[in-house]
Order: sequence, then structure tokens, then C-alpha cells
Amino acid sequence: MKTLIYSTHRFEKPFLERAAKNKHELVFSELPLQVNSVHLANGFEAIALFSSDNANEEVLELLQKIGVKFVALRSVGHDHVDLIKAKQLNIKVANVPAYSPYAIAEHTVALLLALNRNILLSQELIKKNDFRLDKLVGFDLHGKTIGIVGTGKIGASFAKIMHGFGCKLIGSDILENEELKSQTKIIYTSLETLCKTSDVISVSCPLNSETKYLFDKKVFSKMKRGVVFINTARGGIVNTLDLLDALDEGIVASAGLDVYENERSLFFHDHSISKINDELFEKLRSHSKVLITGHQAFLTNEALQGIADTTIENLTDWMKSGVSKNDIY
Repeated sequence: MKTLIYSTHRFEKPFLERAAKNKHELVFSELPLQVNSVHLANGFEAIALFSSDNANEEVLELLQKIGVKFVALRSVGHDHVDLIKAKQLNIKVANVPAYSPYAIAEHTVALLLALNRNILLSQELIKKNDFRLDKLVGFDLHGKTIGIVGTGKIGASFAKIMHGFGCKLIGSDILENEELKSQTKIIYTSLETLCKTSDVISVSCPLNSETKYLFDKKVFSKMKRGVVFINTARGGIVNTLDLLDALDEGIVASAGLDVYENERSLFFHDHSISKINDELFEKLRSHSKVLITGHQAFLTNEALQGIADTTIENLTDWMKSGVSKNDIY
């Protein structure tokens, strides 16, 4: 199947080529999908999208007019695609429902440990030959209460790691993970109770109409004072301005973020020779209690191979029957 890969990054191209094994004709473009780049897909039956692409109603209508029938997502999340419009236009959309949840779970732990043990500040002081420890006091994670919002594959993987640390686990999810309960003794509760009792809160839920700005001023105000807040899910789940206020007020002691609500035009690109015109992001990254990584939690060899394999499987299924087991409408 002739497929245009939008938003191609050097780190993923070899994995996609290896997975394709000449089964499909892949054409790579570094440009993101948006209105002014739709024309690149002319003559292609399928396209493959990254999480920073934009397949909104207007874009999908243009894609349908030039003959695109299939949209393969190189991600679990699909908030960047108007699925209702895709269905109306009879454009098939499939995602990658699972790929090494350990990658994101382990990155979540890395953010937590770096914040708690003041790793970045420690390095700054050492470079200045200042070996005093006065500003580097953290706390034992053993025995602390870890609140996990969203206990799917990623949240469950994180829960198991923290269970190994000897933490008390509480979860909030519309579906309780019975297997996880038996493995870790996690206790499910309301989001409000989770916020009031957790020493650490980690976000692992998807972004949708129900979770958009789930963490806002009202929810932050209910948190246990001094909580560590980690978000490796989607930026839009958190109201950034309200998070900054919570940090300034001391409600949130520190925040580790791999995602940002306005990241689409920012992350995955080199802005080293250009100015970033995002005042909100500047406030966020300059805050002394915030640690940001640029949506890299998924970035392991195992995860990249899993994403590539499933993307190609979806294309192969469509080529054979027009239906993939990972179709999401």
C-alpha cells in the first residue's frame, strides 16, 4: 500500500522501514499534516500520523477529496483526529493500542526520582564546586501514598514499580483493574479523595472531552499540601495556568511533565535558532519547581519497534481486507 508518513522523525524512520520489509511503499515527509500540507498525500491511499499532526474536520475533508482512505496513527491517543468526521467520510482510522507501557511508566519514575532527590540542582551545584547538601533534602518513597489517575496498561505498569518501592497505592479510574488490585493491593477511590491523601499524583489517563482540564484550580485546591505532581499522559488534561498557581501557592511542591497543553507546534522540533513565542511555556519551564521533558517518555527501542510493527500491521490488514483489528470507529 502506498503510504505517506507525515511528521517523520529520524529516530523512528529505521524502525518503520524495518517493519515494512518491502510490503508497502513508504514515502517519508518531515512536514506535519495540516491544511497546507494535505496536497502531499495526493496519490496515496493511506497516510500515517504522529501525535503532533492535525487531522481535523477540514483536513479530513481535503484528504477524502484526493483519495486517502486510511489513516494509521503512530500512537495510542487519537485526540488529534476528528473521528466522527472520519466515519462520516468513510476514512478508516487505526491506532497502536499498546506498545511497551514500561517505557512511559519508567520515565514517570525517572521524573519522580529526579524531582524528589533534587538531581538537577545537585548537578548545578557540583559544577560550581558547591558540595553542600542543605538544598538537596528529599523524602523516602517507601511508605508514601501514590495516587494514580488512570490504571490502564501504563498506569498499571507504574503502579507495579511503585509497589516494589513499598508505597501505598490508590487509584482513580472509571474501570477498576481487578488483576492490579490482587497484585499490588491498590485501593480505588474518587479523584477528590485521591487528591486529598496522595503524596505523589501521577496522571496516566487519556485525553478526551471528560478529561480535558481535569486538573484545574478546583482540583489542585483539594490536593494534599506539598504533593509531587507528574503528568506523562497528555498536556490538555492539565490547566497549565492553574498548575503554576498551585506551585506558587505551595500546594504542589514540584511538577514533572513530559507533555504540555500547547506542545503541538513546539515539541519534536529544533527551535534553537528561533524564538519561542509561548509566554505560558516560558513561565512553566523557568519555574524552579518544574522539570519538563519534551514528550520523550515513549522513546525506547522496544516502544519504537512496537509502534512501527503495529502501524505496518494495520496497513497490511487494510490492504488485504479493508479492515484492521485496531480500527477505532
